[in-house]
Amino acid sequence: MATLEGTTAIVTGSSRGIGADVAQLLAAQGAAVVVNYRQKAPRATKVVAGIEAAGGRAVAVGADLTTPEGPAALVDAAVSSFGGLDLLVLNASGGMETSMGEDYALRLNRDAQVAMLTAAVEVMPAGSRVVFITSHQAHFIEKVETMDAYEPVARSKRAGEDALRALIPQLEEKGISLVVVSGDMIEGTVTATLLDRATPGAIEARRQEAGRLYSVAEFAAEIVRMATADVPTGHTEYVGGAEDFLAKG
Repeated sequence: MATLEGTTAIVTGSSRGIGADVAQLLAAQGAAVVVNYRQKAPRATKVVAGIEAAGGRAVAVGADLTTPEGPAALVDAAVSSFGGLDLLVLNASGGMETSMGEDYALRLNRDAQVAMLTAAVEVMPAGSRVVFITSHQAHFIEKVETMDAYEPVARSKRAGEDALRALIPQLEEKGISLVVVSGDMIEGTVTATLLDRATPGAIEARRQEAGRLYSVAEFAAEIVRMATADVPTGHTEYVGGAEDFLAKG
């Protein structure tokens, strides 16, 4: 896609944080956006209101991606509200929650990602793009150790990435490209806060190793850039501090 004018995007997990910033930036560039939330409707409504106040188009849709009906609800909203779907940003992730069950990380970070993509490609035309968001700690988990508290999440996200990459041949048949955006720890995110709580000093230690950590706004801008970047399907875009991971890997 050379431009976002006239396109429609779904951004999973976009009621706050990185997803919310991505949704707002996409809308500012002309895309109509489906803003996804699981429970926090007021947050998603606020994101939509901000987009509309700036002259953009958006709709908030509550959908739990780990349920059979969740992905379909988002695709249906894109088609009924805006006439189609051209961009899927797979931002939703988790697994550090203590109340969602032992297998929640794998259900959300692998199974739900595949289910969301499978539902989306049924309506995405040739030239569309899928962007999967991950972390360096997950992307390199098979070669570089991470913090104990994050390892289950990292392994489940890597499993999700592998499962999505396995679908590239099917995507190519439809003319749809897949791009992976891998980021370092991001300042101010829920995950970074939880990791620092579980391992005090973890964020500062990583900041020293990487030189600096990206903000939510900076990382979101890189994700949006990859929505139209001229890169081949399967490309991985490393954002911030990947040199030491690449060296270790």
